[in-house]
Amino acid sequence: MKSLYFLITVFCVQMFASQKLIHHTTNYFGPNANPVPEFTDALIPQSTTVTINGDYYFGHGDQTLSNNVKVEIPLISEKISVKVWKTLIEHYSVTDEIVARRSMQKNNGFATGDFYVQTRIKILSEGKSRPAMVLNSTLKTASGNEFKNRRFFNTAGYYFDVELGKSFTLNNSFIDEVRVVSDLGFFSWDVQTPNINVQDDAVMYGLKLILKHKNISFENTFSGYNGWIKRVEDYGDRPMIFSSRLNVNLKKTLWFVQFQHGIKYFPYEQIRLGVQIPLDNLTPNFFSKN
Repeated sequence: MKSLYFLITVFCVQMFASQKLIHHTTNYFGPNANPVPEFTDALIPQSTTVTINGDYYFGHGDQTLSNNVKVEIPLISEKISVKVWKTLIEHYSVTDEIVARRSMQKNNGFATGDFYVQTRIKILSEGKSRPAMVLNSTLKTASGNEFKNRRFFNTAGYYFDVELGKSFTLNNSFIDEVRVVSDLGFFSWDVQTPNINVQDDAVMYGLKLILKHKNISFENTFSGYNGWIKRVEDYGDRPMIFSSRLNVNLKKTLWFVQFQHGIKYFPYEQIRLGVQIPLDNLTPNFFSKN
């Protein structure tokens, strides 16, 4: 009889453990797992661009080195484009405390990230008193690995957002142009455990101020998203970040450096170095007269 009670107790403990909620949030995963979506200046480029980033995330017990490649192809110049990006590889190193908090299996290693595919459509062109409007539709695949070490989700997601941008020209000033951009959208991703399968939905938001002087521009961005799941106090599906980025145009190539601070539920500081390269020869020209 005692053996029967023991087996029942073990079975109940295992059932309880299997129902433990895995926190599918930036507060319990790597910085590239479900980051606050980036938004642009509400403009679609004329030619194909390739952007290569190198990122260093640090602070709060997690150090991550990663790279990211992004390609945007305008199907119709300045009107419709397709953008694809992915974290090709990241190396992580975390403390024992983080391993225990996230239920990871090891302290360091390598991982590769998810594919993102985005369609961008210009809804309104910018006018004298009218802002430009761009609609984005984005799919996040579940192609990333190292879920057991909480680097990337094993579920897909998607989001829709609208960018509004308006420029203001300044005369007789060091600042040539001020551009204000806002972003508002809907973000959704699956939360799956052995016994739980729900969808976390969030309102995403952002505000960006861009100051331009000749071939130099300085961006400051505040953004985040608000999910509905709050099982525990620090569940973390409501991340909020602030970033500053300096851009320099050199012979059509854009070089940039960025610092990003996690204000809430994004336990990372980020330093980013990157370059954006136009590829005119790889730009489709479906409506060419030739």
